[in-house]
Amino acid sequence: MSRENDIARKNKRLMIGCVLVVGFMVGMSFASVPLYNLFCRVTGYGGTTQVGTAPTQDAVSDRQVTIRFDASMNKGLPWQFNPEQREITVRVGETGMAFYRAESVSNERTVGTATFNVTPLKAGQYFVKTECFCFTEQALDPGQVADMPVSFYIDPGILEDSNLDDTNTITLSYTFYRKKDVEESEDKKAAAENENTAALDSVQPVN
Repeated sequence: MSRENDIARKNKRLMIGCVLVVGFMVGMSFASVPLYNLFCRVTGYGGTTQVGTAPTQDAVSDRQVTIRFDASMNKGLPWQFNPEQREITVRVGETGMAFYRAESVSNERTVGTATFNVTPLKAGQYFVKTECFCFTEQALDPGQVADMPVSFYIDPGILEDSNLDDTNTITLSYTFYRKKDVEESEDKKAAAENENTAALDSVQPVN
């Protein structure tokens, strides 16, 4: 085998290795999103709230927590969105309910998706929602107004967490995004995956 052939063979191997490394990194970047979301939901990291069923009545404690409500809009969604109450006070383990109001200022039907978190971030693992408009997409016709409820409670486990002994106020925040913007972001991710697959397919195996 000539030196030129040997060098060409090594170059092909190097190219295949580089493509595989890039493919692995891209794959991990996409996999990290659902894994990160799962981690946040389990641990409450980043202020991510939990989803559960209503607590039993005997789990209610005398400790009170004030829940404040906040709302914001992504500029791509032509809605007005605000909490109908600024705050309510509930006892730990007691089910509370609050309402947000959304109004479309668009001349066409629009669909929104809400993201959410709580502050302080460390309280996320104890803030449990049993019903919420954020669980599904919300569609509004031109000029339509909708009341959007959220039902929640503070998990009694907070009573045993000394890091939250001084937490008497929790803020629940929502941000609405237009569904079209979310879909475009997902399409870009899919396109990047397809480009990576095409790059891998274009590499010829070394005999």
